[in-house]
Amino acid sequence: MKYIVLIASFLIFTGANIHAQQVHNFTFNDIQNTPRSFNELKGEKLTLIDFWTSRCKPCKKAVPSLNKVSEKYKNRGVRVIGINCDGPRSISKVGPLSKSLQIQYPILLDINSELMNDLNLSAFPTLILVNTKGKVIWFHEGFVTGDEEIIFDEIEKRL
Repeated sequence: MKYIVLIASFLIFTGANIHAQQVHNFTFNDIQNTPRSFNELKGEKLTLIDFWTSRCKPCKKAVPSLNKVSEKYKNRGVRVIGINCDGPRSISKVGPLSKSLQIQYPILLDINSELMNDLNLSAFPTLILVNTKGKVIWFHEGFVTGDEEIIFDEIEKRL
C-alpha cells in the first residue's frame, strides 16, 4: 500500500510539474544570426513552441502540419516558434534544412538545449502550448500522422 501511495504521488507530482512549467522571456539567434526574444515572437493569445533537431525524422514530418497551424491561426493571435536544439557540430545544417522544408515560422537556435532543459523536456519533437502568462498549458511528445488534428483541437479549446 505504501508503494502505491508513493507511485501515485510521483505521477501526480510529475504530471502537475509539466503543467506548472513557466516559459520566461528568452533570447536566441534565429537562422539569420539575429537575436530574437520570446516576448517579440509570442502570440497575442497562444504560442506553440516546437523543439526539434535536424536529425529527427518525426521532427521533419511535423513541419507541414506546423506550417498549417501557423497559417490557420496567425490572424487569431496564435504564433508558432521552432526551437532547434542541434549542437555545435550540426547547427550549420539548420538554415538550409529550414529552407528545404519550407518552414514558415521563426526558427531559433538553442545550441545547448537550455530552454528544453529548463522545462525538463526530453524528447524530439516536443510541442508545448503556452498561454499569455507564459504558462505551459499543453505538451505533446513525438509526431505521427493524425497529430495535426490533436494540435488543432488543443488550440481551439483554448481560444
